[in-house]
Amino acid sequence: MKAAIYEGLDRMTVREVPTPSPGENEVLVRVRSCAVCGSDIRIFHHGNSRVHPPAILGHEIAGEVVEAGRNVTKFRPGDRVALGADVPCGECVFCEAGIGNNCQVNYAMGYQFPGGFAEYVLLNRIVVDYGPVHRIPDGISFDEAALAEPLGCVLNALELSRVGLGDTVAVLGAGPLGCMVMEAVRLMGASRVILVQRSRPRLELARQFGPDVAICSSEEDPVARVLEETGGLGADVVVTANPSPESQQDAIAMAKNRARVNLFGGLPKGRSMVTLDTNVIHYKELFVHGAHGAMPVHHRKALDLIAAGRLDMTRYISHRFPLDRVAEAFAAAEGHLGMRVVVNP
Repeated sequence: MKAAIYEGLDRMTVREVPTPSPGENEVLVRVRSCAVCGSDIRIFHHGNSRVHPPAILGHEIAGEVVEAGRNVTKFRPGDRVALGADVPCGECVFCEAGIGNNCQVNYAMGYQFPGGFAEYVLLNRIVVDYGPVHRIPDGISFDEAALAEPLGCVLNALELSRVGLGDTVAVLGAGPLGCMVMEAVRLMGASRVILVQRSRPRLELARQFGPDVAICSSEEDPVARVLEETGGLGADVVVTANPSPESQQDAIAMAKNRARVNLFGGLPKGRSMVTLDTNVIHYKELFVHGAHGAMPVHHRKALDLIAAGRLDMTRYISHRFPLDRVAEAFAAAEGHLGMRVVVNP
């Protein structure tokens, strides 16, 4: 098969490699779509302790089952399936508690397990038994189904933030996931969504997802504006959907008393030590938390929401590239030229 092989920092080569042959508990999937995530770009440039070159990256995957081992009963050839990233080990205390995204083994597609920037991807026994692998509902394209992975991460994050009826939600960051956050909080009952973004062109692109207020933080003070828009009280929920330390500081300052502040976007290596005014957290009784990845249940819910037409994932797909042009796909994603970039092997 043809695959994009990550060979080390800033090196990826598309070449022929052996097509995996599934064992009796494994499944072979013909990859039809694999979207480029920011974490793929970080691995490409900076590496990751769970990724050992040569490796195949990519974890926002959709495709078709072409072969299933004799012991596999969940899937059969011809099934259209979508895959998430985080794979519970199924045995540790966190997996037993149903929070496999906190699994200390921390398996993931495109990390320890080969990913989707290839013509075929092998699902081993752990992925088949415990992983986020679900049949794609009728009427959903492979490209749309691949984006169930990032949407599942959004659902996990907002579940932790307890978004409720009538809430005002401030979203810092207008990338694809920030825009998914805006749409999802509407479904959860938020009455007002305030979007903050440094780049004016990106902010204008994100207007299609319907923020009530759009703030360009390179042109005005976002904290002052959010406070102005909320009668001086602040937002009920603040979600940082970007890799900015400054946004995390702003999030604390623009939060209402007893607000939930979700540090959803991870920070770059070497920039994750952020100075926060903990007296603000103390006196406002703020709930500050993180959110990482998703569980299989969130991936399934994401597919259900897409199938029901509650989110139109076609609006998130701005670029498509064949596997031979995966370098261009990474460049387009890294250059923030549009929304989600999809590779079609």
